[in-house]
Amino acid sequence: MKLKLSIIIPTLNEAINLSRLLKRLLEIPKEYSLQIIVVDGGSDDKTTQIASDFGVELIESLKQSRAIQMNLGAEKANGDYLYFVHADTLPPPTYITDIYKSIEQGHTIGCFRYKFDSSKQLLKLNAFFTRYSFLWCRGGDQSLYIPKSTFFEMGKFDESCLIMEDFNFLCRLKERSSLHIIQKDFLVSARKYEENGYLRVQLANFIVFNMFRFGFPQEKLLNTYSYLLKYRY
Repeated sequence: MKLKLSIIIPTLNEAINLSRLLKRLLEIPKEYSLQIIVVDGGSDDKTTQIASDFGVELIESLKQSRAIQMNLGAEKANGDYLYFVHADTLPPPTYITDIYKSIEQGHTIGCFRYKFDSSKQLLKLNAFFTRYSFLWCRGGDQSLYIPKSTFFEMGKFDESCLIMEDFNFLCRLKERSSLHIIQKDFLVSARKYEENGYLRVQLANFIVFNMFRFGFPQEKLLNTYSYLLKYRY
């Protein structure tokens, strides 16, 4: 397969995680063509220096917004497929062959299930449900691959979204296509649960997800989530 993958990573103060992610992303078979774009939202740590050290493309966004940053990356992408990855995650070692195999099987849009970098049983329960395509099981942490043409036909990420831009996009995607879940684990940071506690995060997610479903303004969603949790980008 001669398709090219453009990986887009929105960042904000991710120096601790970015090196590990970039190292994994670059460990691919030679026959695959890959572009990596880091779009930074104004980090004041060594995030941008790390991106430069790895020799990947770096875009510095004027606004701190994951939706805006990912759209900027998509606009600079030269691949046939876009692949959106958060900096505090880690794909399986076989991620690129998994994605291309999925595409060859006709699953042109998809993501991975995930597991947390934690041994806590409750987080294992959360992760179990990410093998299914229910909207409440989804989110940007599982990554998303999609044809570049389809992404732009859908109008990109909604830049008015201050939070839950991934859910907004998936709701629109559901109207036109199915989402394939690759049954391999994407490793996701449990830091939000460690900083806030399991029950508090579950409550915040439940409240804000339902506010999103019922059409509350984005400012209200962000303010509520930030009030309930120690929320980082």
